[in-house]
Amino acid sequence: MDLVLVGLPGSGKTAVGRRLAQRHGATFVDLDDLVERRSGSSVTAIFAVEGEAGFRRHEREAVLSLGPADPEPDLRRVIATGGGAVIEPRNRWLLYRGRFPVWLDGAPEILASRLGRSANVRPLIAGGHPLDALRALASERRRFYAPALRLSGTSNVDGLVKAIEGSIGDGPSPGVTIMCDETPIGRVEIGQGIAAMAVASALTRGEARRAILLSEPKAWEVAGAGIAAALTADGWPVERVLLPRGESAKRLSVVEETCRALARLRVDRKETLVTIGGGALTDAAGLVAAMYLRGVPVVHVPTTLVGQIDAALGGKTAVDLPEGKNLVGAFYQPAAFIADVAFLGSLPPRQRRAALGEVIKMAVLGDERLLELVEQDGEAFVRGTAAPFESGAVAEMVERCVWAKVEVVVADQREAGRRMILNLGHTIGHGIEAAAGFKTILHGEAVAYGLRGAFGIARAMDLTTARRADRVNSLLDRLGLGVEPPAVSQDGVRERMATDKKHTMGRLNWILPTESGVEIRSDVPSDAVAAGLVAALRLAPTSSRTEAAVLP
Repeated sequence: MDLVLVGLPGSGKTAVGRRLAQRHGATFVDLDDLVERRSGSSVTAIFAVEGEAGFRRHEREAVLSLGPADPEPDLRRVIATGGGAVIEPRNRWLLYRGRFPVWLDGAPEILASRLGRSANVRPLIAGGHPLDALRALASERRRFYAPALRLSGTSNVDGLVKAIEGSIGDGPSPGVTIMCDETPIGRVEIGQGIAAMAVASALTRGEARRAILLSEPKAWEVAGAGIAAALTADGWPVERVLLPRGESAKRLSVVEETCRALARLRVDRKETLVTIGGGALTDAAGLVAAMYLRGVPVVHVPTTLVGQIDAALGGKTAVDLPEGKNLVGAFYQPAAFIADVAFLGSLPPRQRRAALGEVIKMAVLGDERLLELVEQDGEAFVRGTAAPFESGAVAEMVERCVWAKVEVVVADQREAGRRMILNLGHTIGHGIEAAAGFKTILHGEAVAYGLRGAFGIARAMDLTTARRADRVNSLLDRLGLGVEPPAVSQDGVRERMATDKKHTMGRLNWILPTESGVEIRSDVPSDAVAAGLVAALRLAPTSSRTEAAVLP
C-alpha cells in the first residue's frame, strides 16, 4: 500500500513521512526531492528560470514516474508531496486513486511560525508576508486536500504517526474522491465509485431516518439499484419513487404525482430526498424538493455528463410548458451534489457526444485548458474507450466544469447578473429544443447548435475573430455536434425565442463569445440575429439576407 501525505508548507509532511517509512520498513519518497533529481535543478532554481508553470510541469512528470499504486496491504511507500502538487487534477487522480491520502492540516499562524525558523522555504511563501500567503493557499487548496483523511498538522510527529497507523488498517477506499468542498450552494464531491458512500454520509449529516430515492427507470437500473443495495447493506431503510424518463419528467403533472407519492410515504420536512438520474430528472425532482412541504433537503446524484456539469448543479430547478423550456421552476440549492464519473461509462454514445456541447460551452467561457482537453480526448470519450477514464481526463473535465460553475453561481445564485453567462448557446438552443417539442433533440445537441449561432452573431458584430469561431466550429464538426440541420423551422425557433427567460425590460439578453470569454449584450441587431440563426440551423448563407423582425 502507498500512503500519500498532503498539506500546506510547514505541516510536517517530510518529518512524518520519514518516521512512518522508518517504522514500517517502507520506501520514503519526497516529491520535491524527486523533481530536483530528475531535473538536475533545485526547486528554487526551477521557479526562477521557468516560473510556477514550469515547476508544475516537472512536478507532473515526477508524479507520473511513481507508476501505479502498490496493491499490497502492508505499507510499502510513503509519498510526501509538495504543498501545491494536488492543484493539478491529474496529479490528484494518480496520487489518491488506489492510495491512502492523509491531509496534515494546520493553522496558517502556526505553519508561518515554523517556516520562519526553516532554512528551506518554498518560493510561493518566501518574501512578502508568509502568513497572508499561507492563508490564501489554505483557502484555495482546501477542496484539493479535503478528500484525504484530515489530521492536525500542528500535533507532534509521534502523535501524527500513531494517528495514521490507527487509521490505515482497512487500506485505501475502493473509490476515489478527487475534490470535496463545503460551499455556499451545498457540499460538492467529485470522484469515481463514490456515490453510495457519499449518499450515506449526506444522510448521516442530515440526521435522516431513511433513504428516499427519486429516480427514473434507466437511471435506477444503471445507478439507483446499486446505491439502494449499498445503503440497505449499511442498515438504511430505503424508499423508492420513480419518475418518467427524460424530458417526460419535466411536466407539472409529474411534479404533482411525485409530491403525492411523498405524501403517501409520510415524508416530513426534516427528511432528505436523494435524486438519482440525468439532468431532466434532477430538474423535476429538485422542483419537487423545493415545493413539497415548502421545501425539504435534497441531495443530487446526477448520472449523466450534462447532469454532472450543468443541470444538477447550481440550484435551478424547473419543468417545461408547451410554450417554452424551464418556464416553471425555483432556485433551490441542494444539501449536497455528488458527481461520480463511474456512471458516465455506461452512457450511450449519443448522450456522451451531446454532453460535450455543454463542456465546450464551459470552455468557451474562458477555460483554455478545458478546450484543449476536449480537443485531445473528446472523440475517445464519445467512442466510449477506456483511455480518457483511466487517465483521469474525464474526471478533470467534470471538475473543471463543476468548479467554474460553482464560482459563478456562488457570486450570483438567482441569475440577477453574471450567472447569465452560463446560458451561452442556450437562447437559440432552447428555441430549437422547444420548436422540436423537446423530443428529438437532446439538450447538449441543442446547445451545440446554439454555440454555432452565438459565434455567428459574434462574428457579425465583430466581437470575436474568425480564427476563434473556426476553432470551436471545427471541434463541433469533429465531434459530430450540430452538423446536420435540425428538423425545425426558422420561424418556429424565433417564436420560441420570444418567450426566452433572459428577457429584461422587454429586451433579450444575449451571451456572446469574444476572443477569450463572453459578453452579455441586449443591443443585438436583427441582421446579426439572422446570421446567428443561419449558422445554428445550418442554412444556406443566402438565408442570412432574409429580412427579419427585430427581437425585443
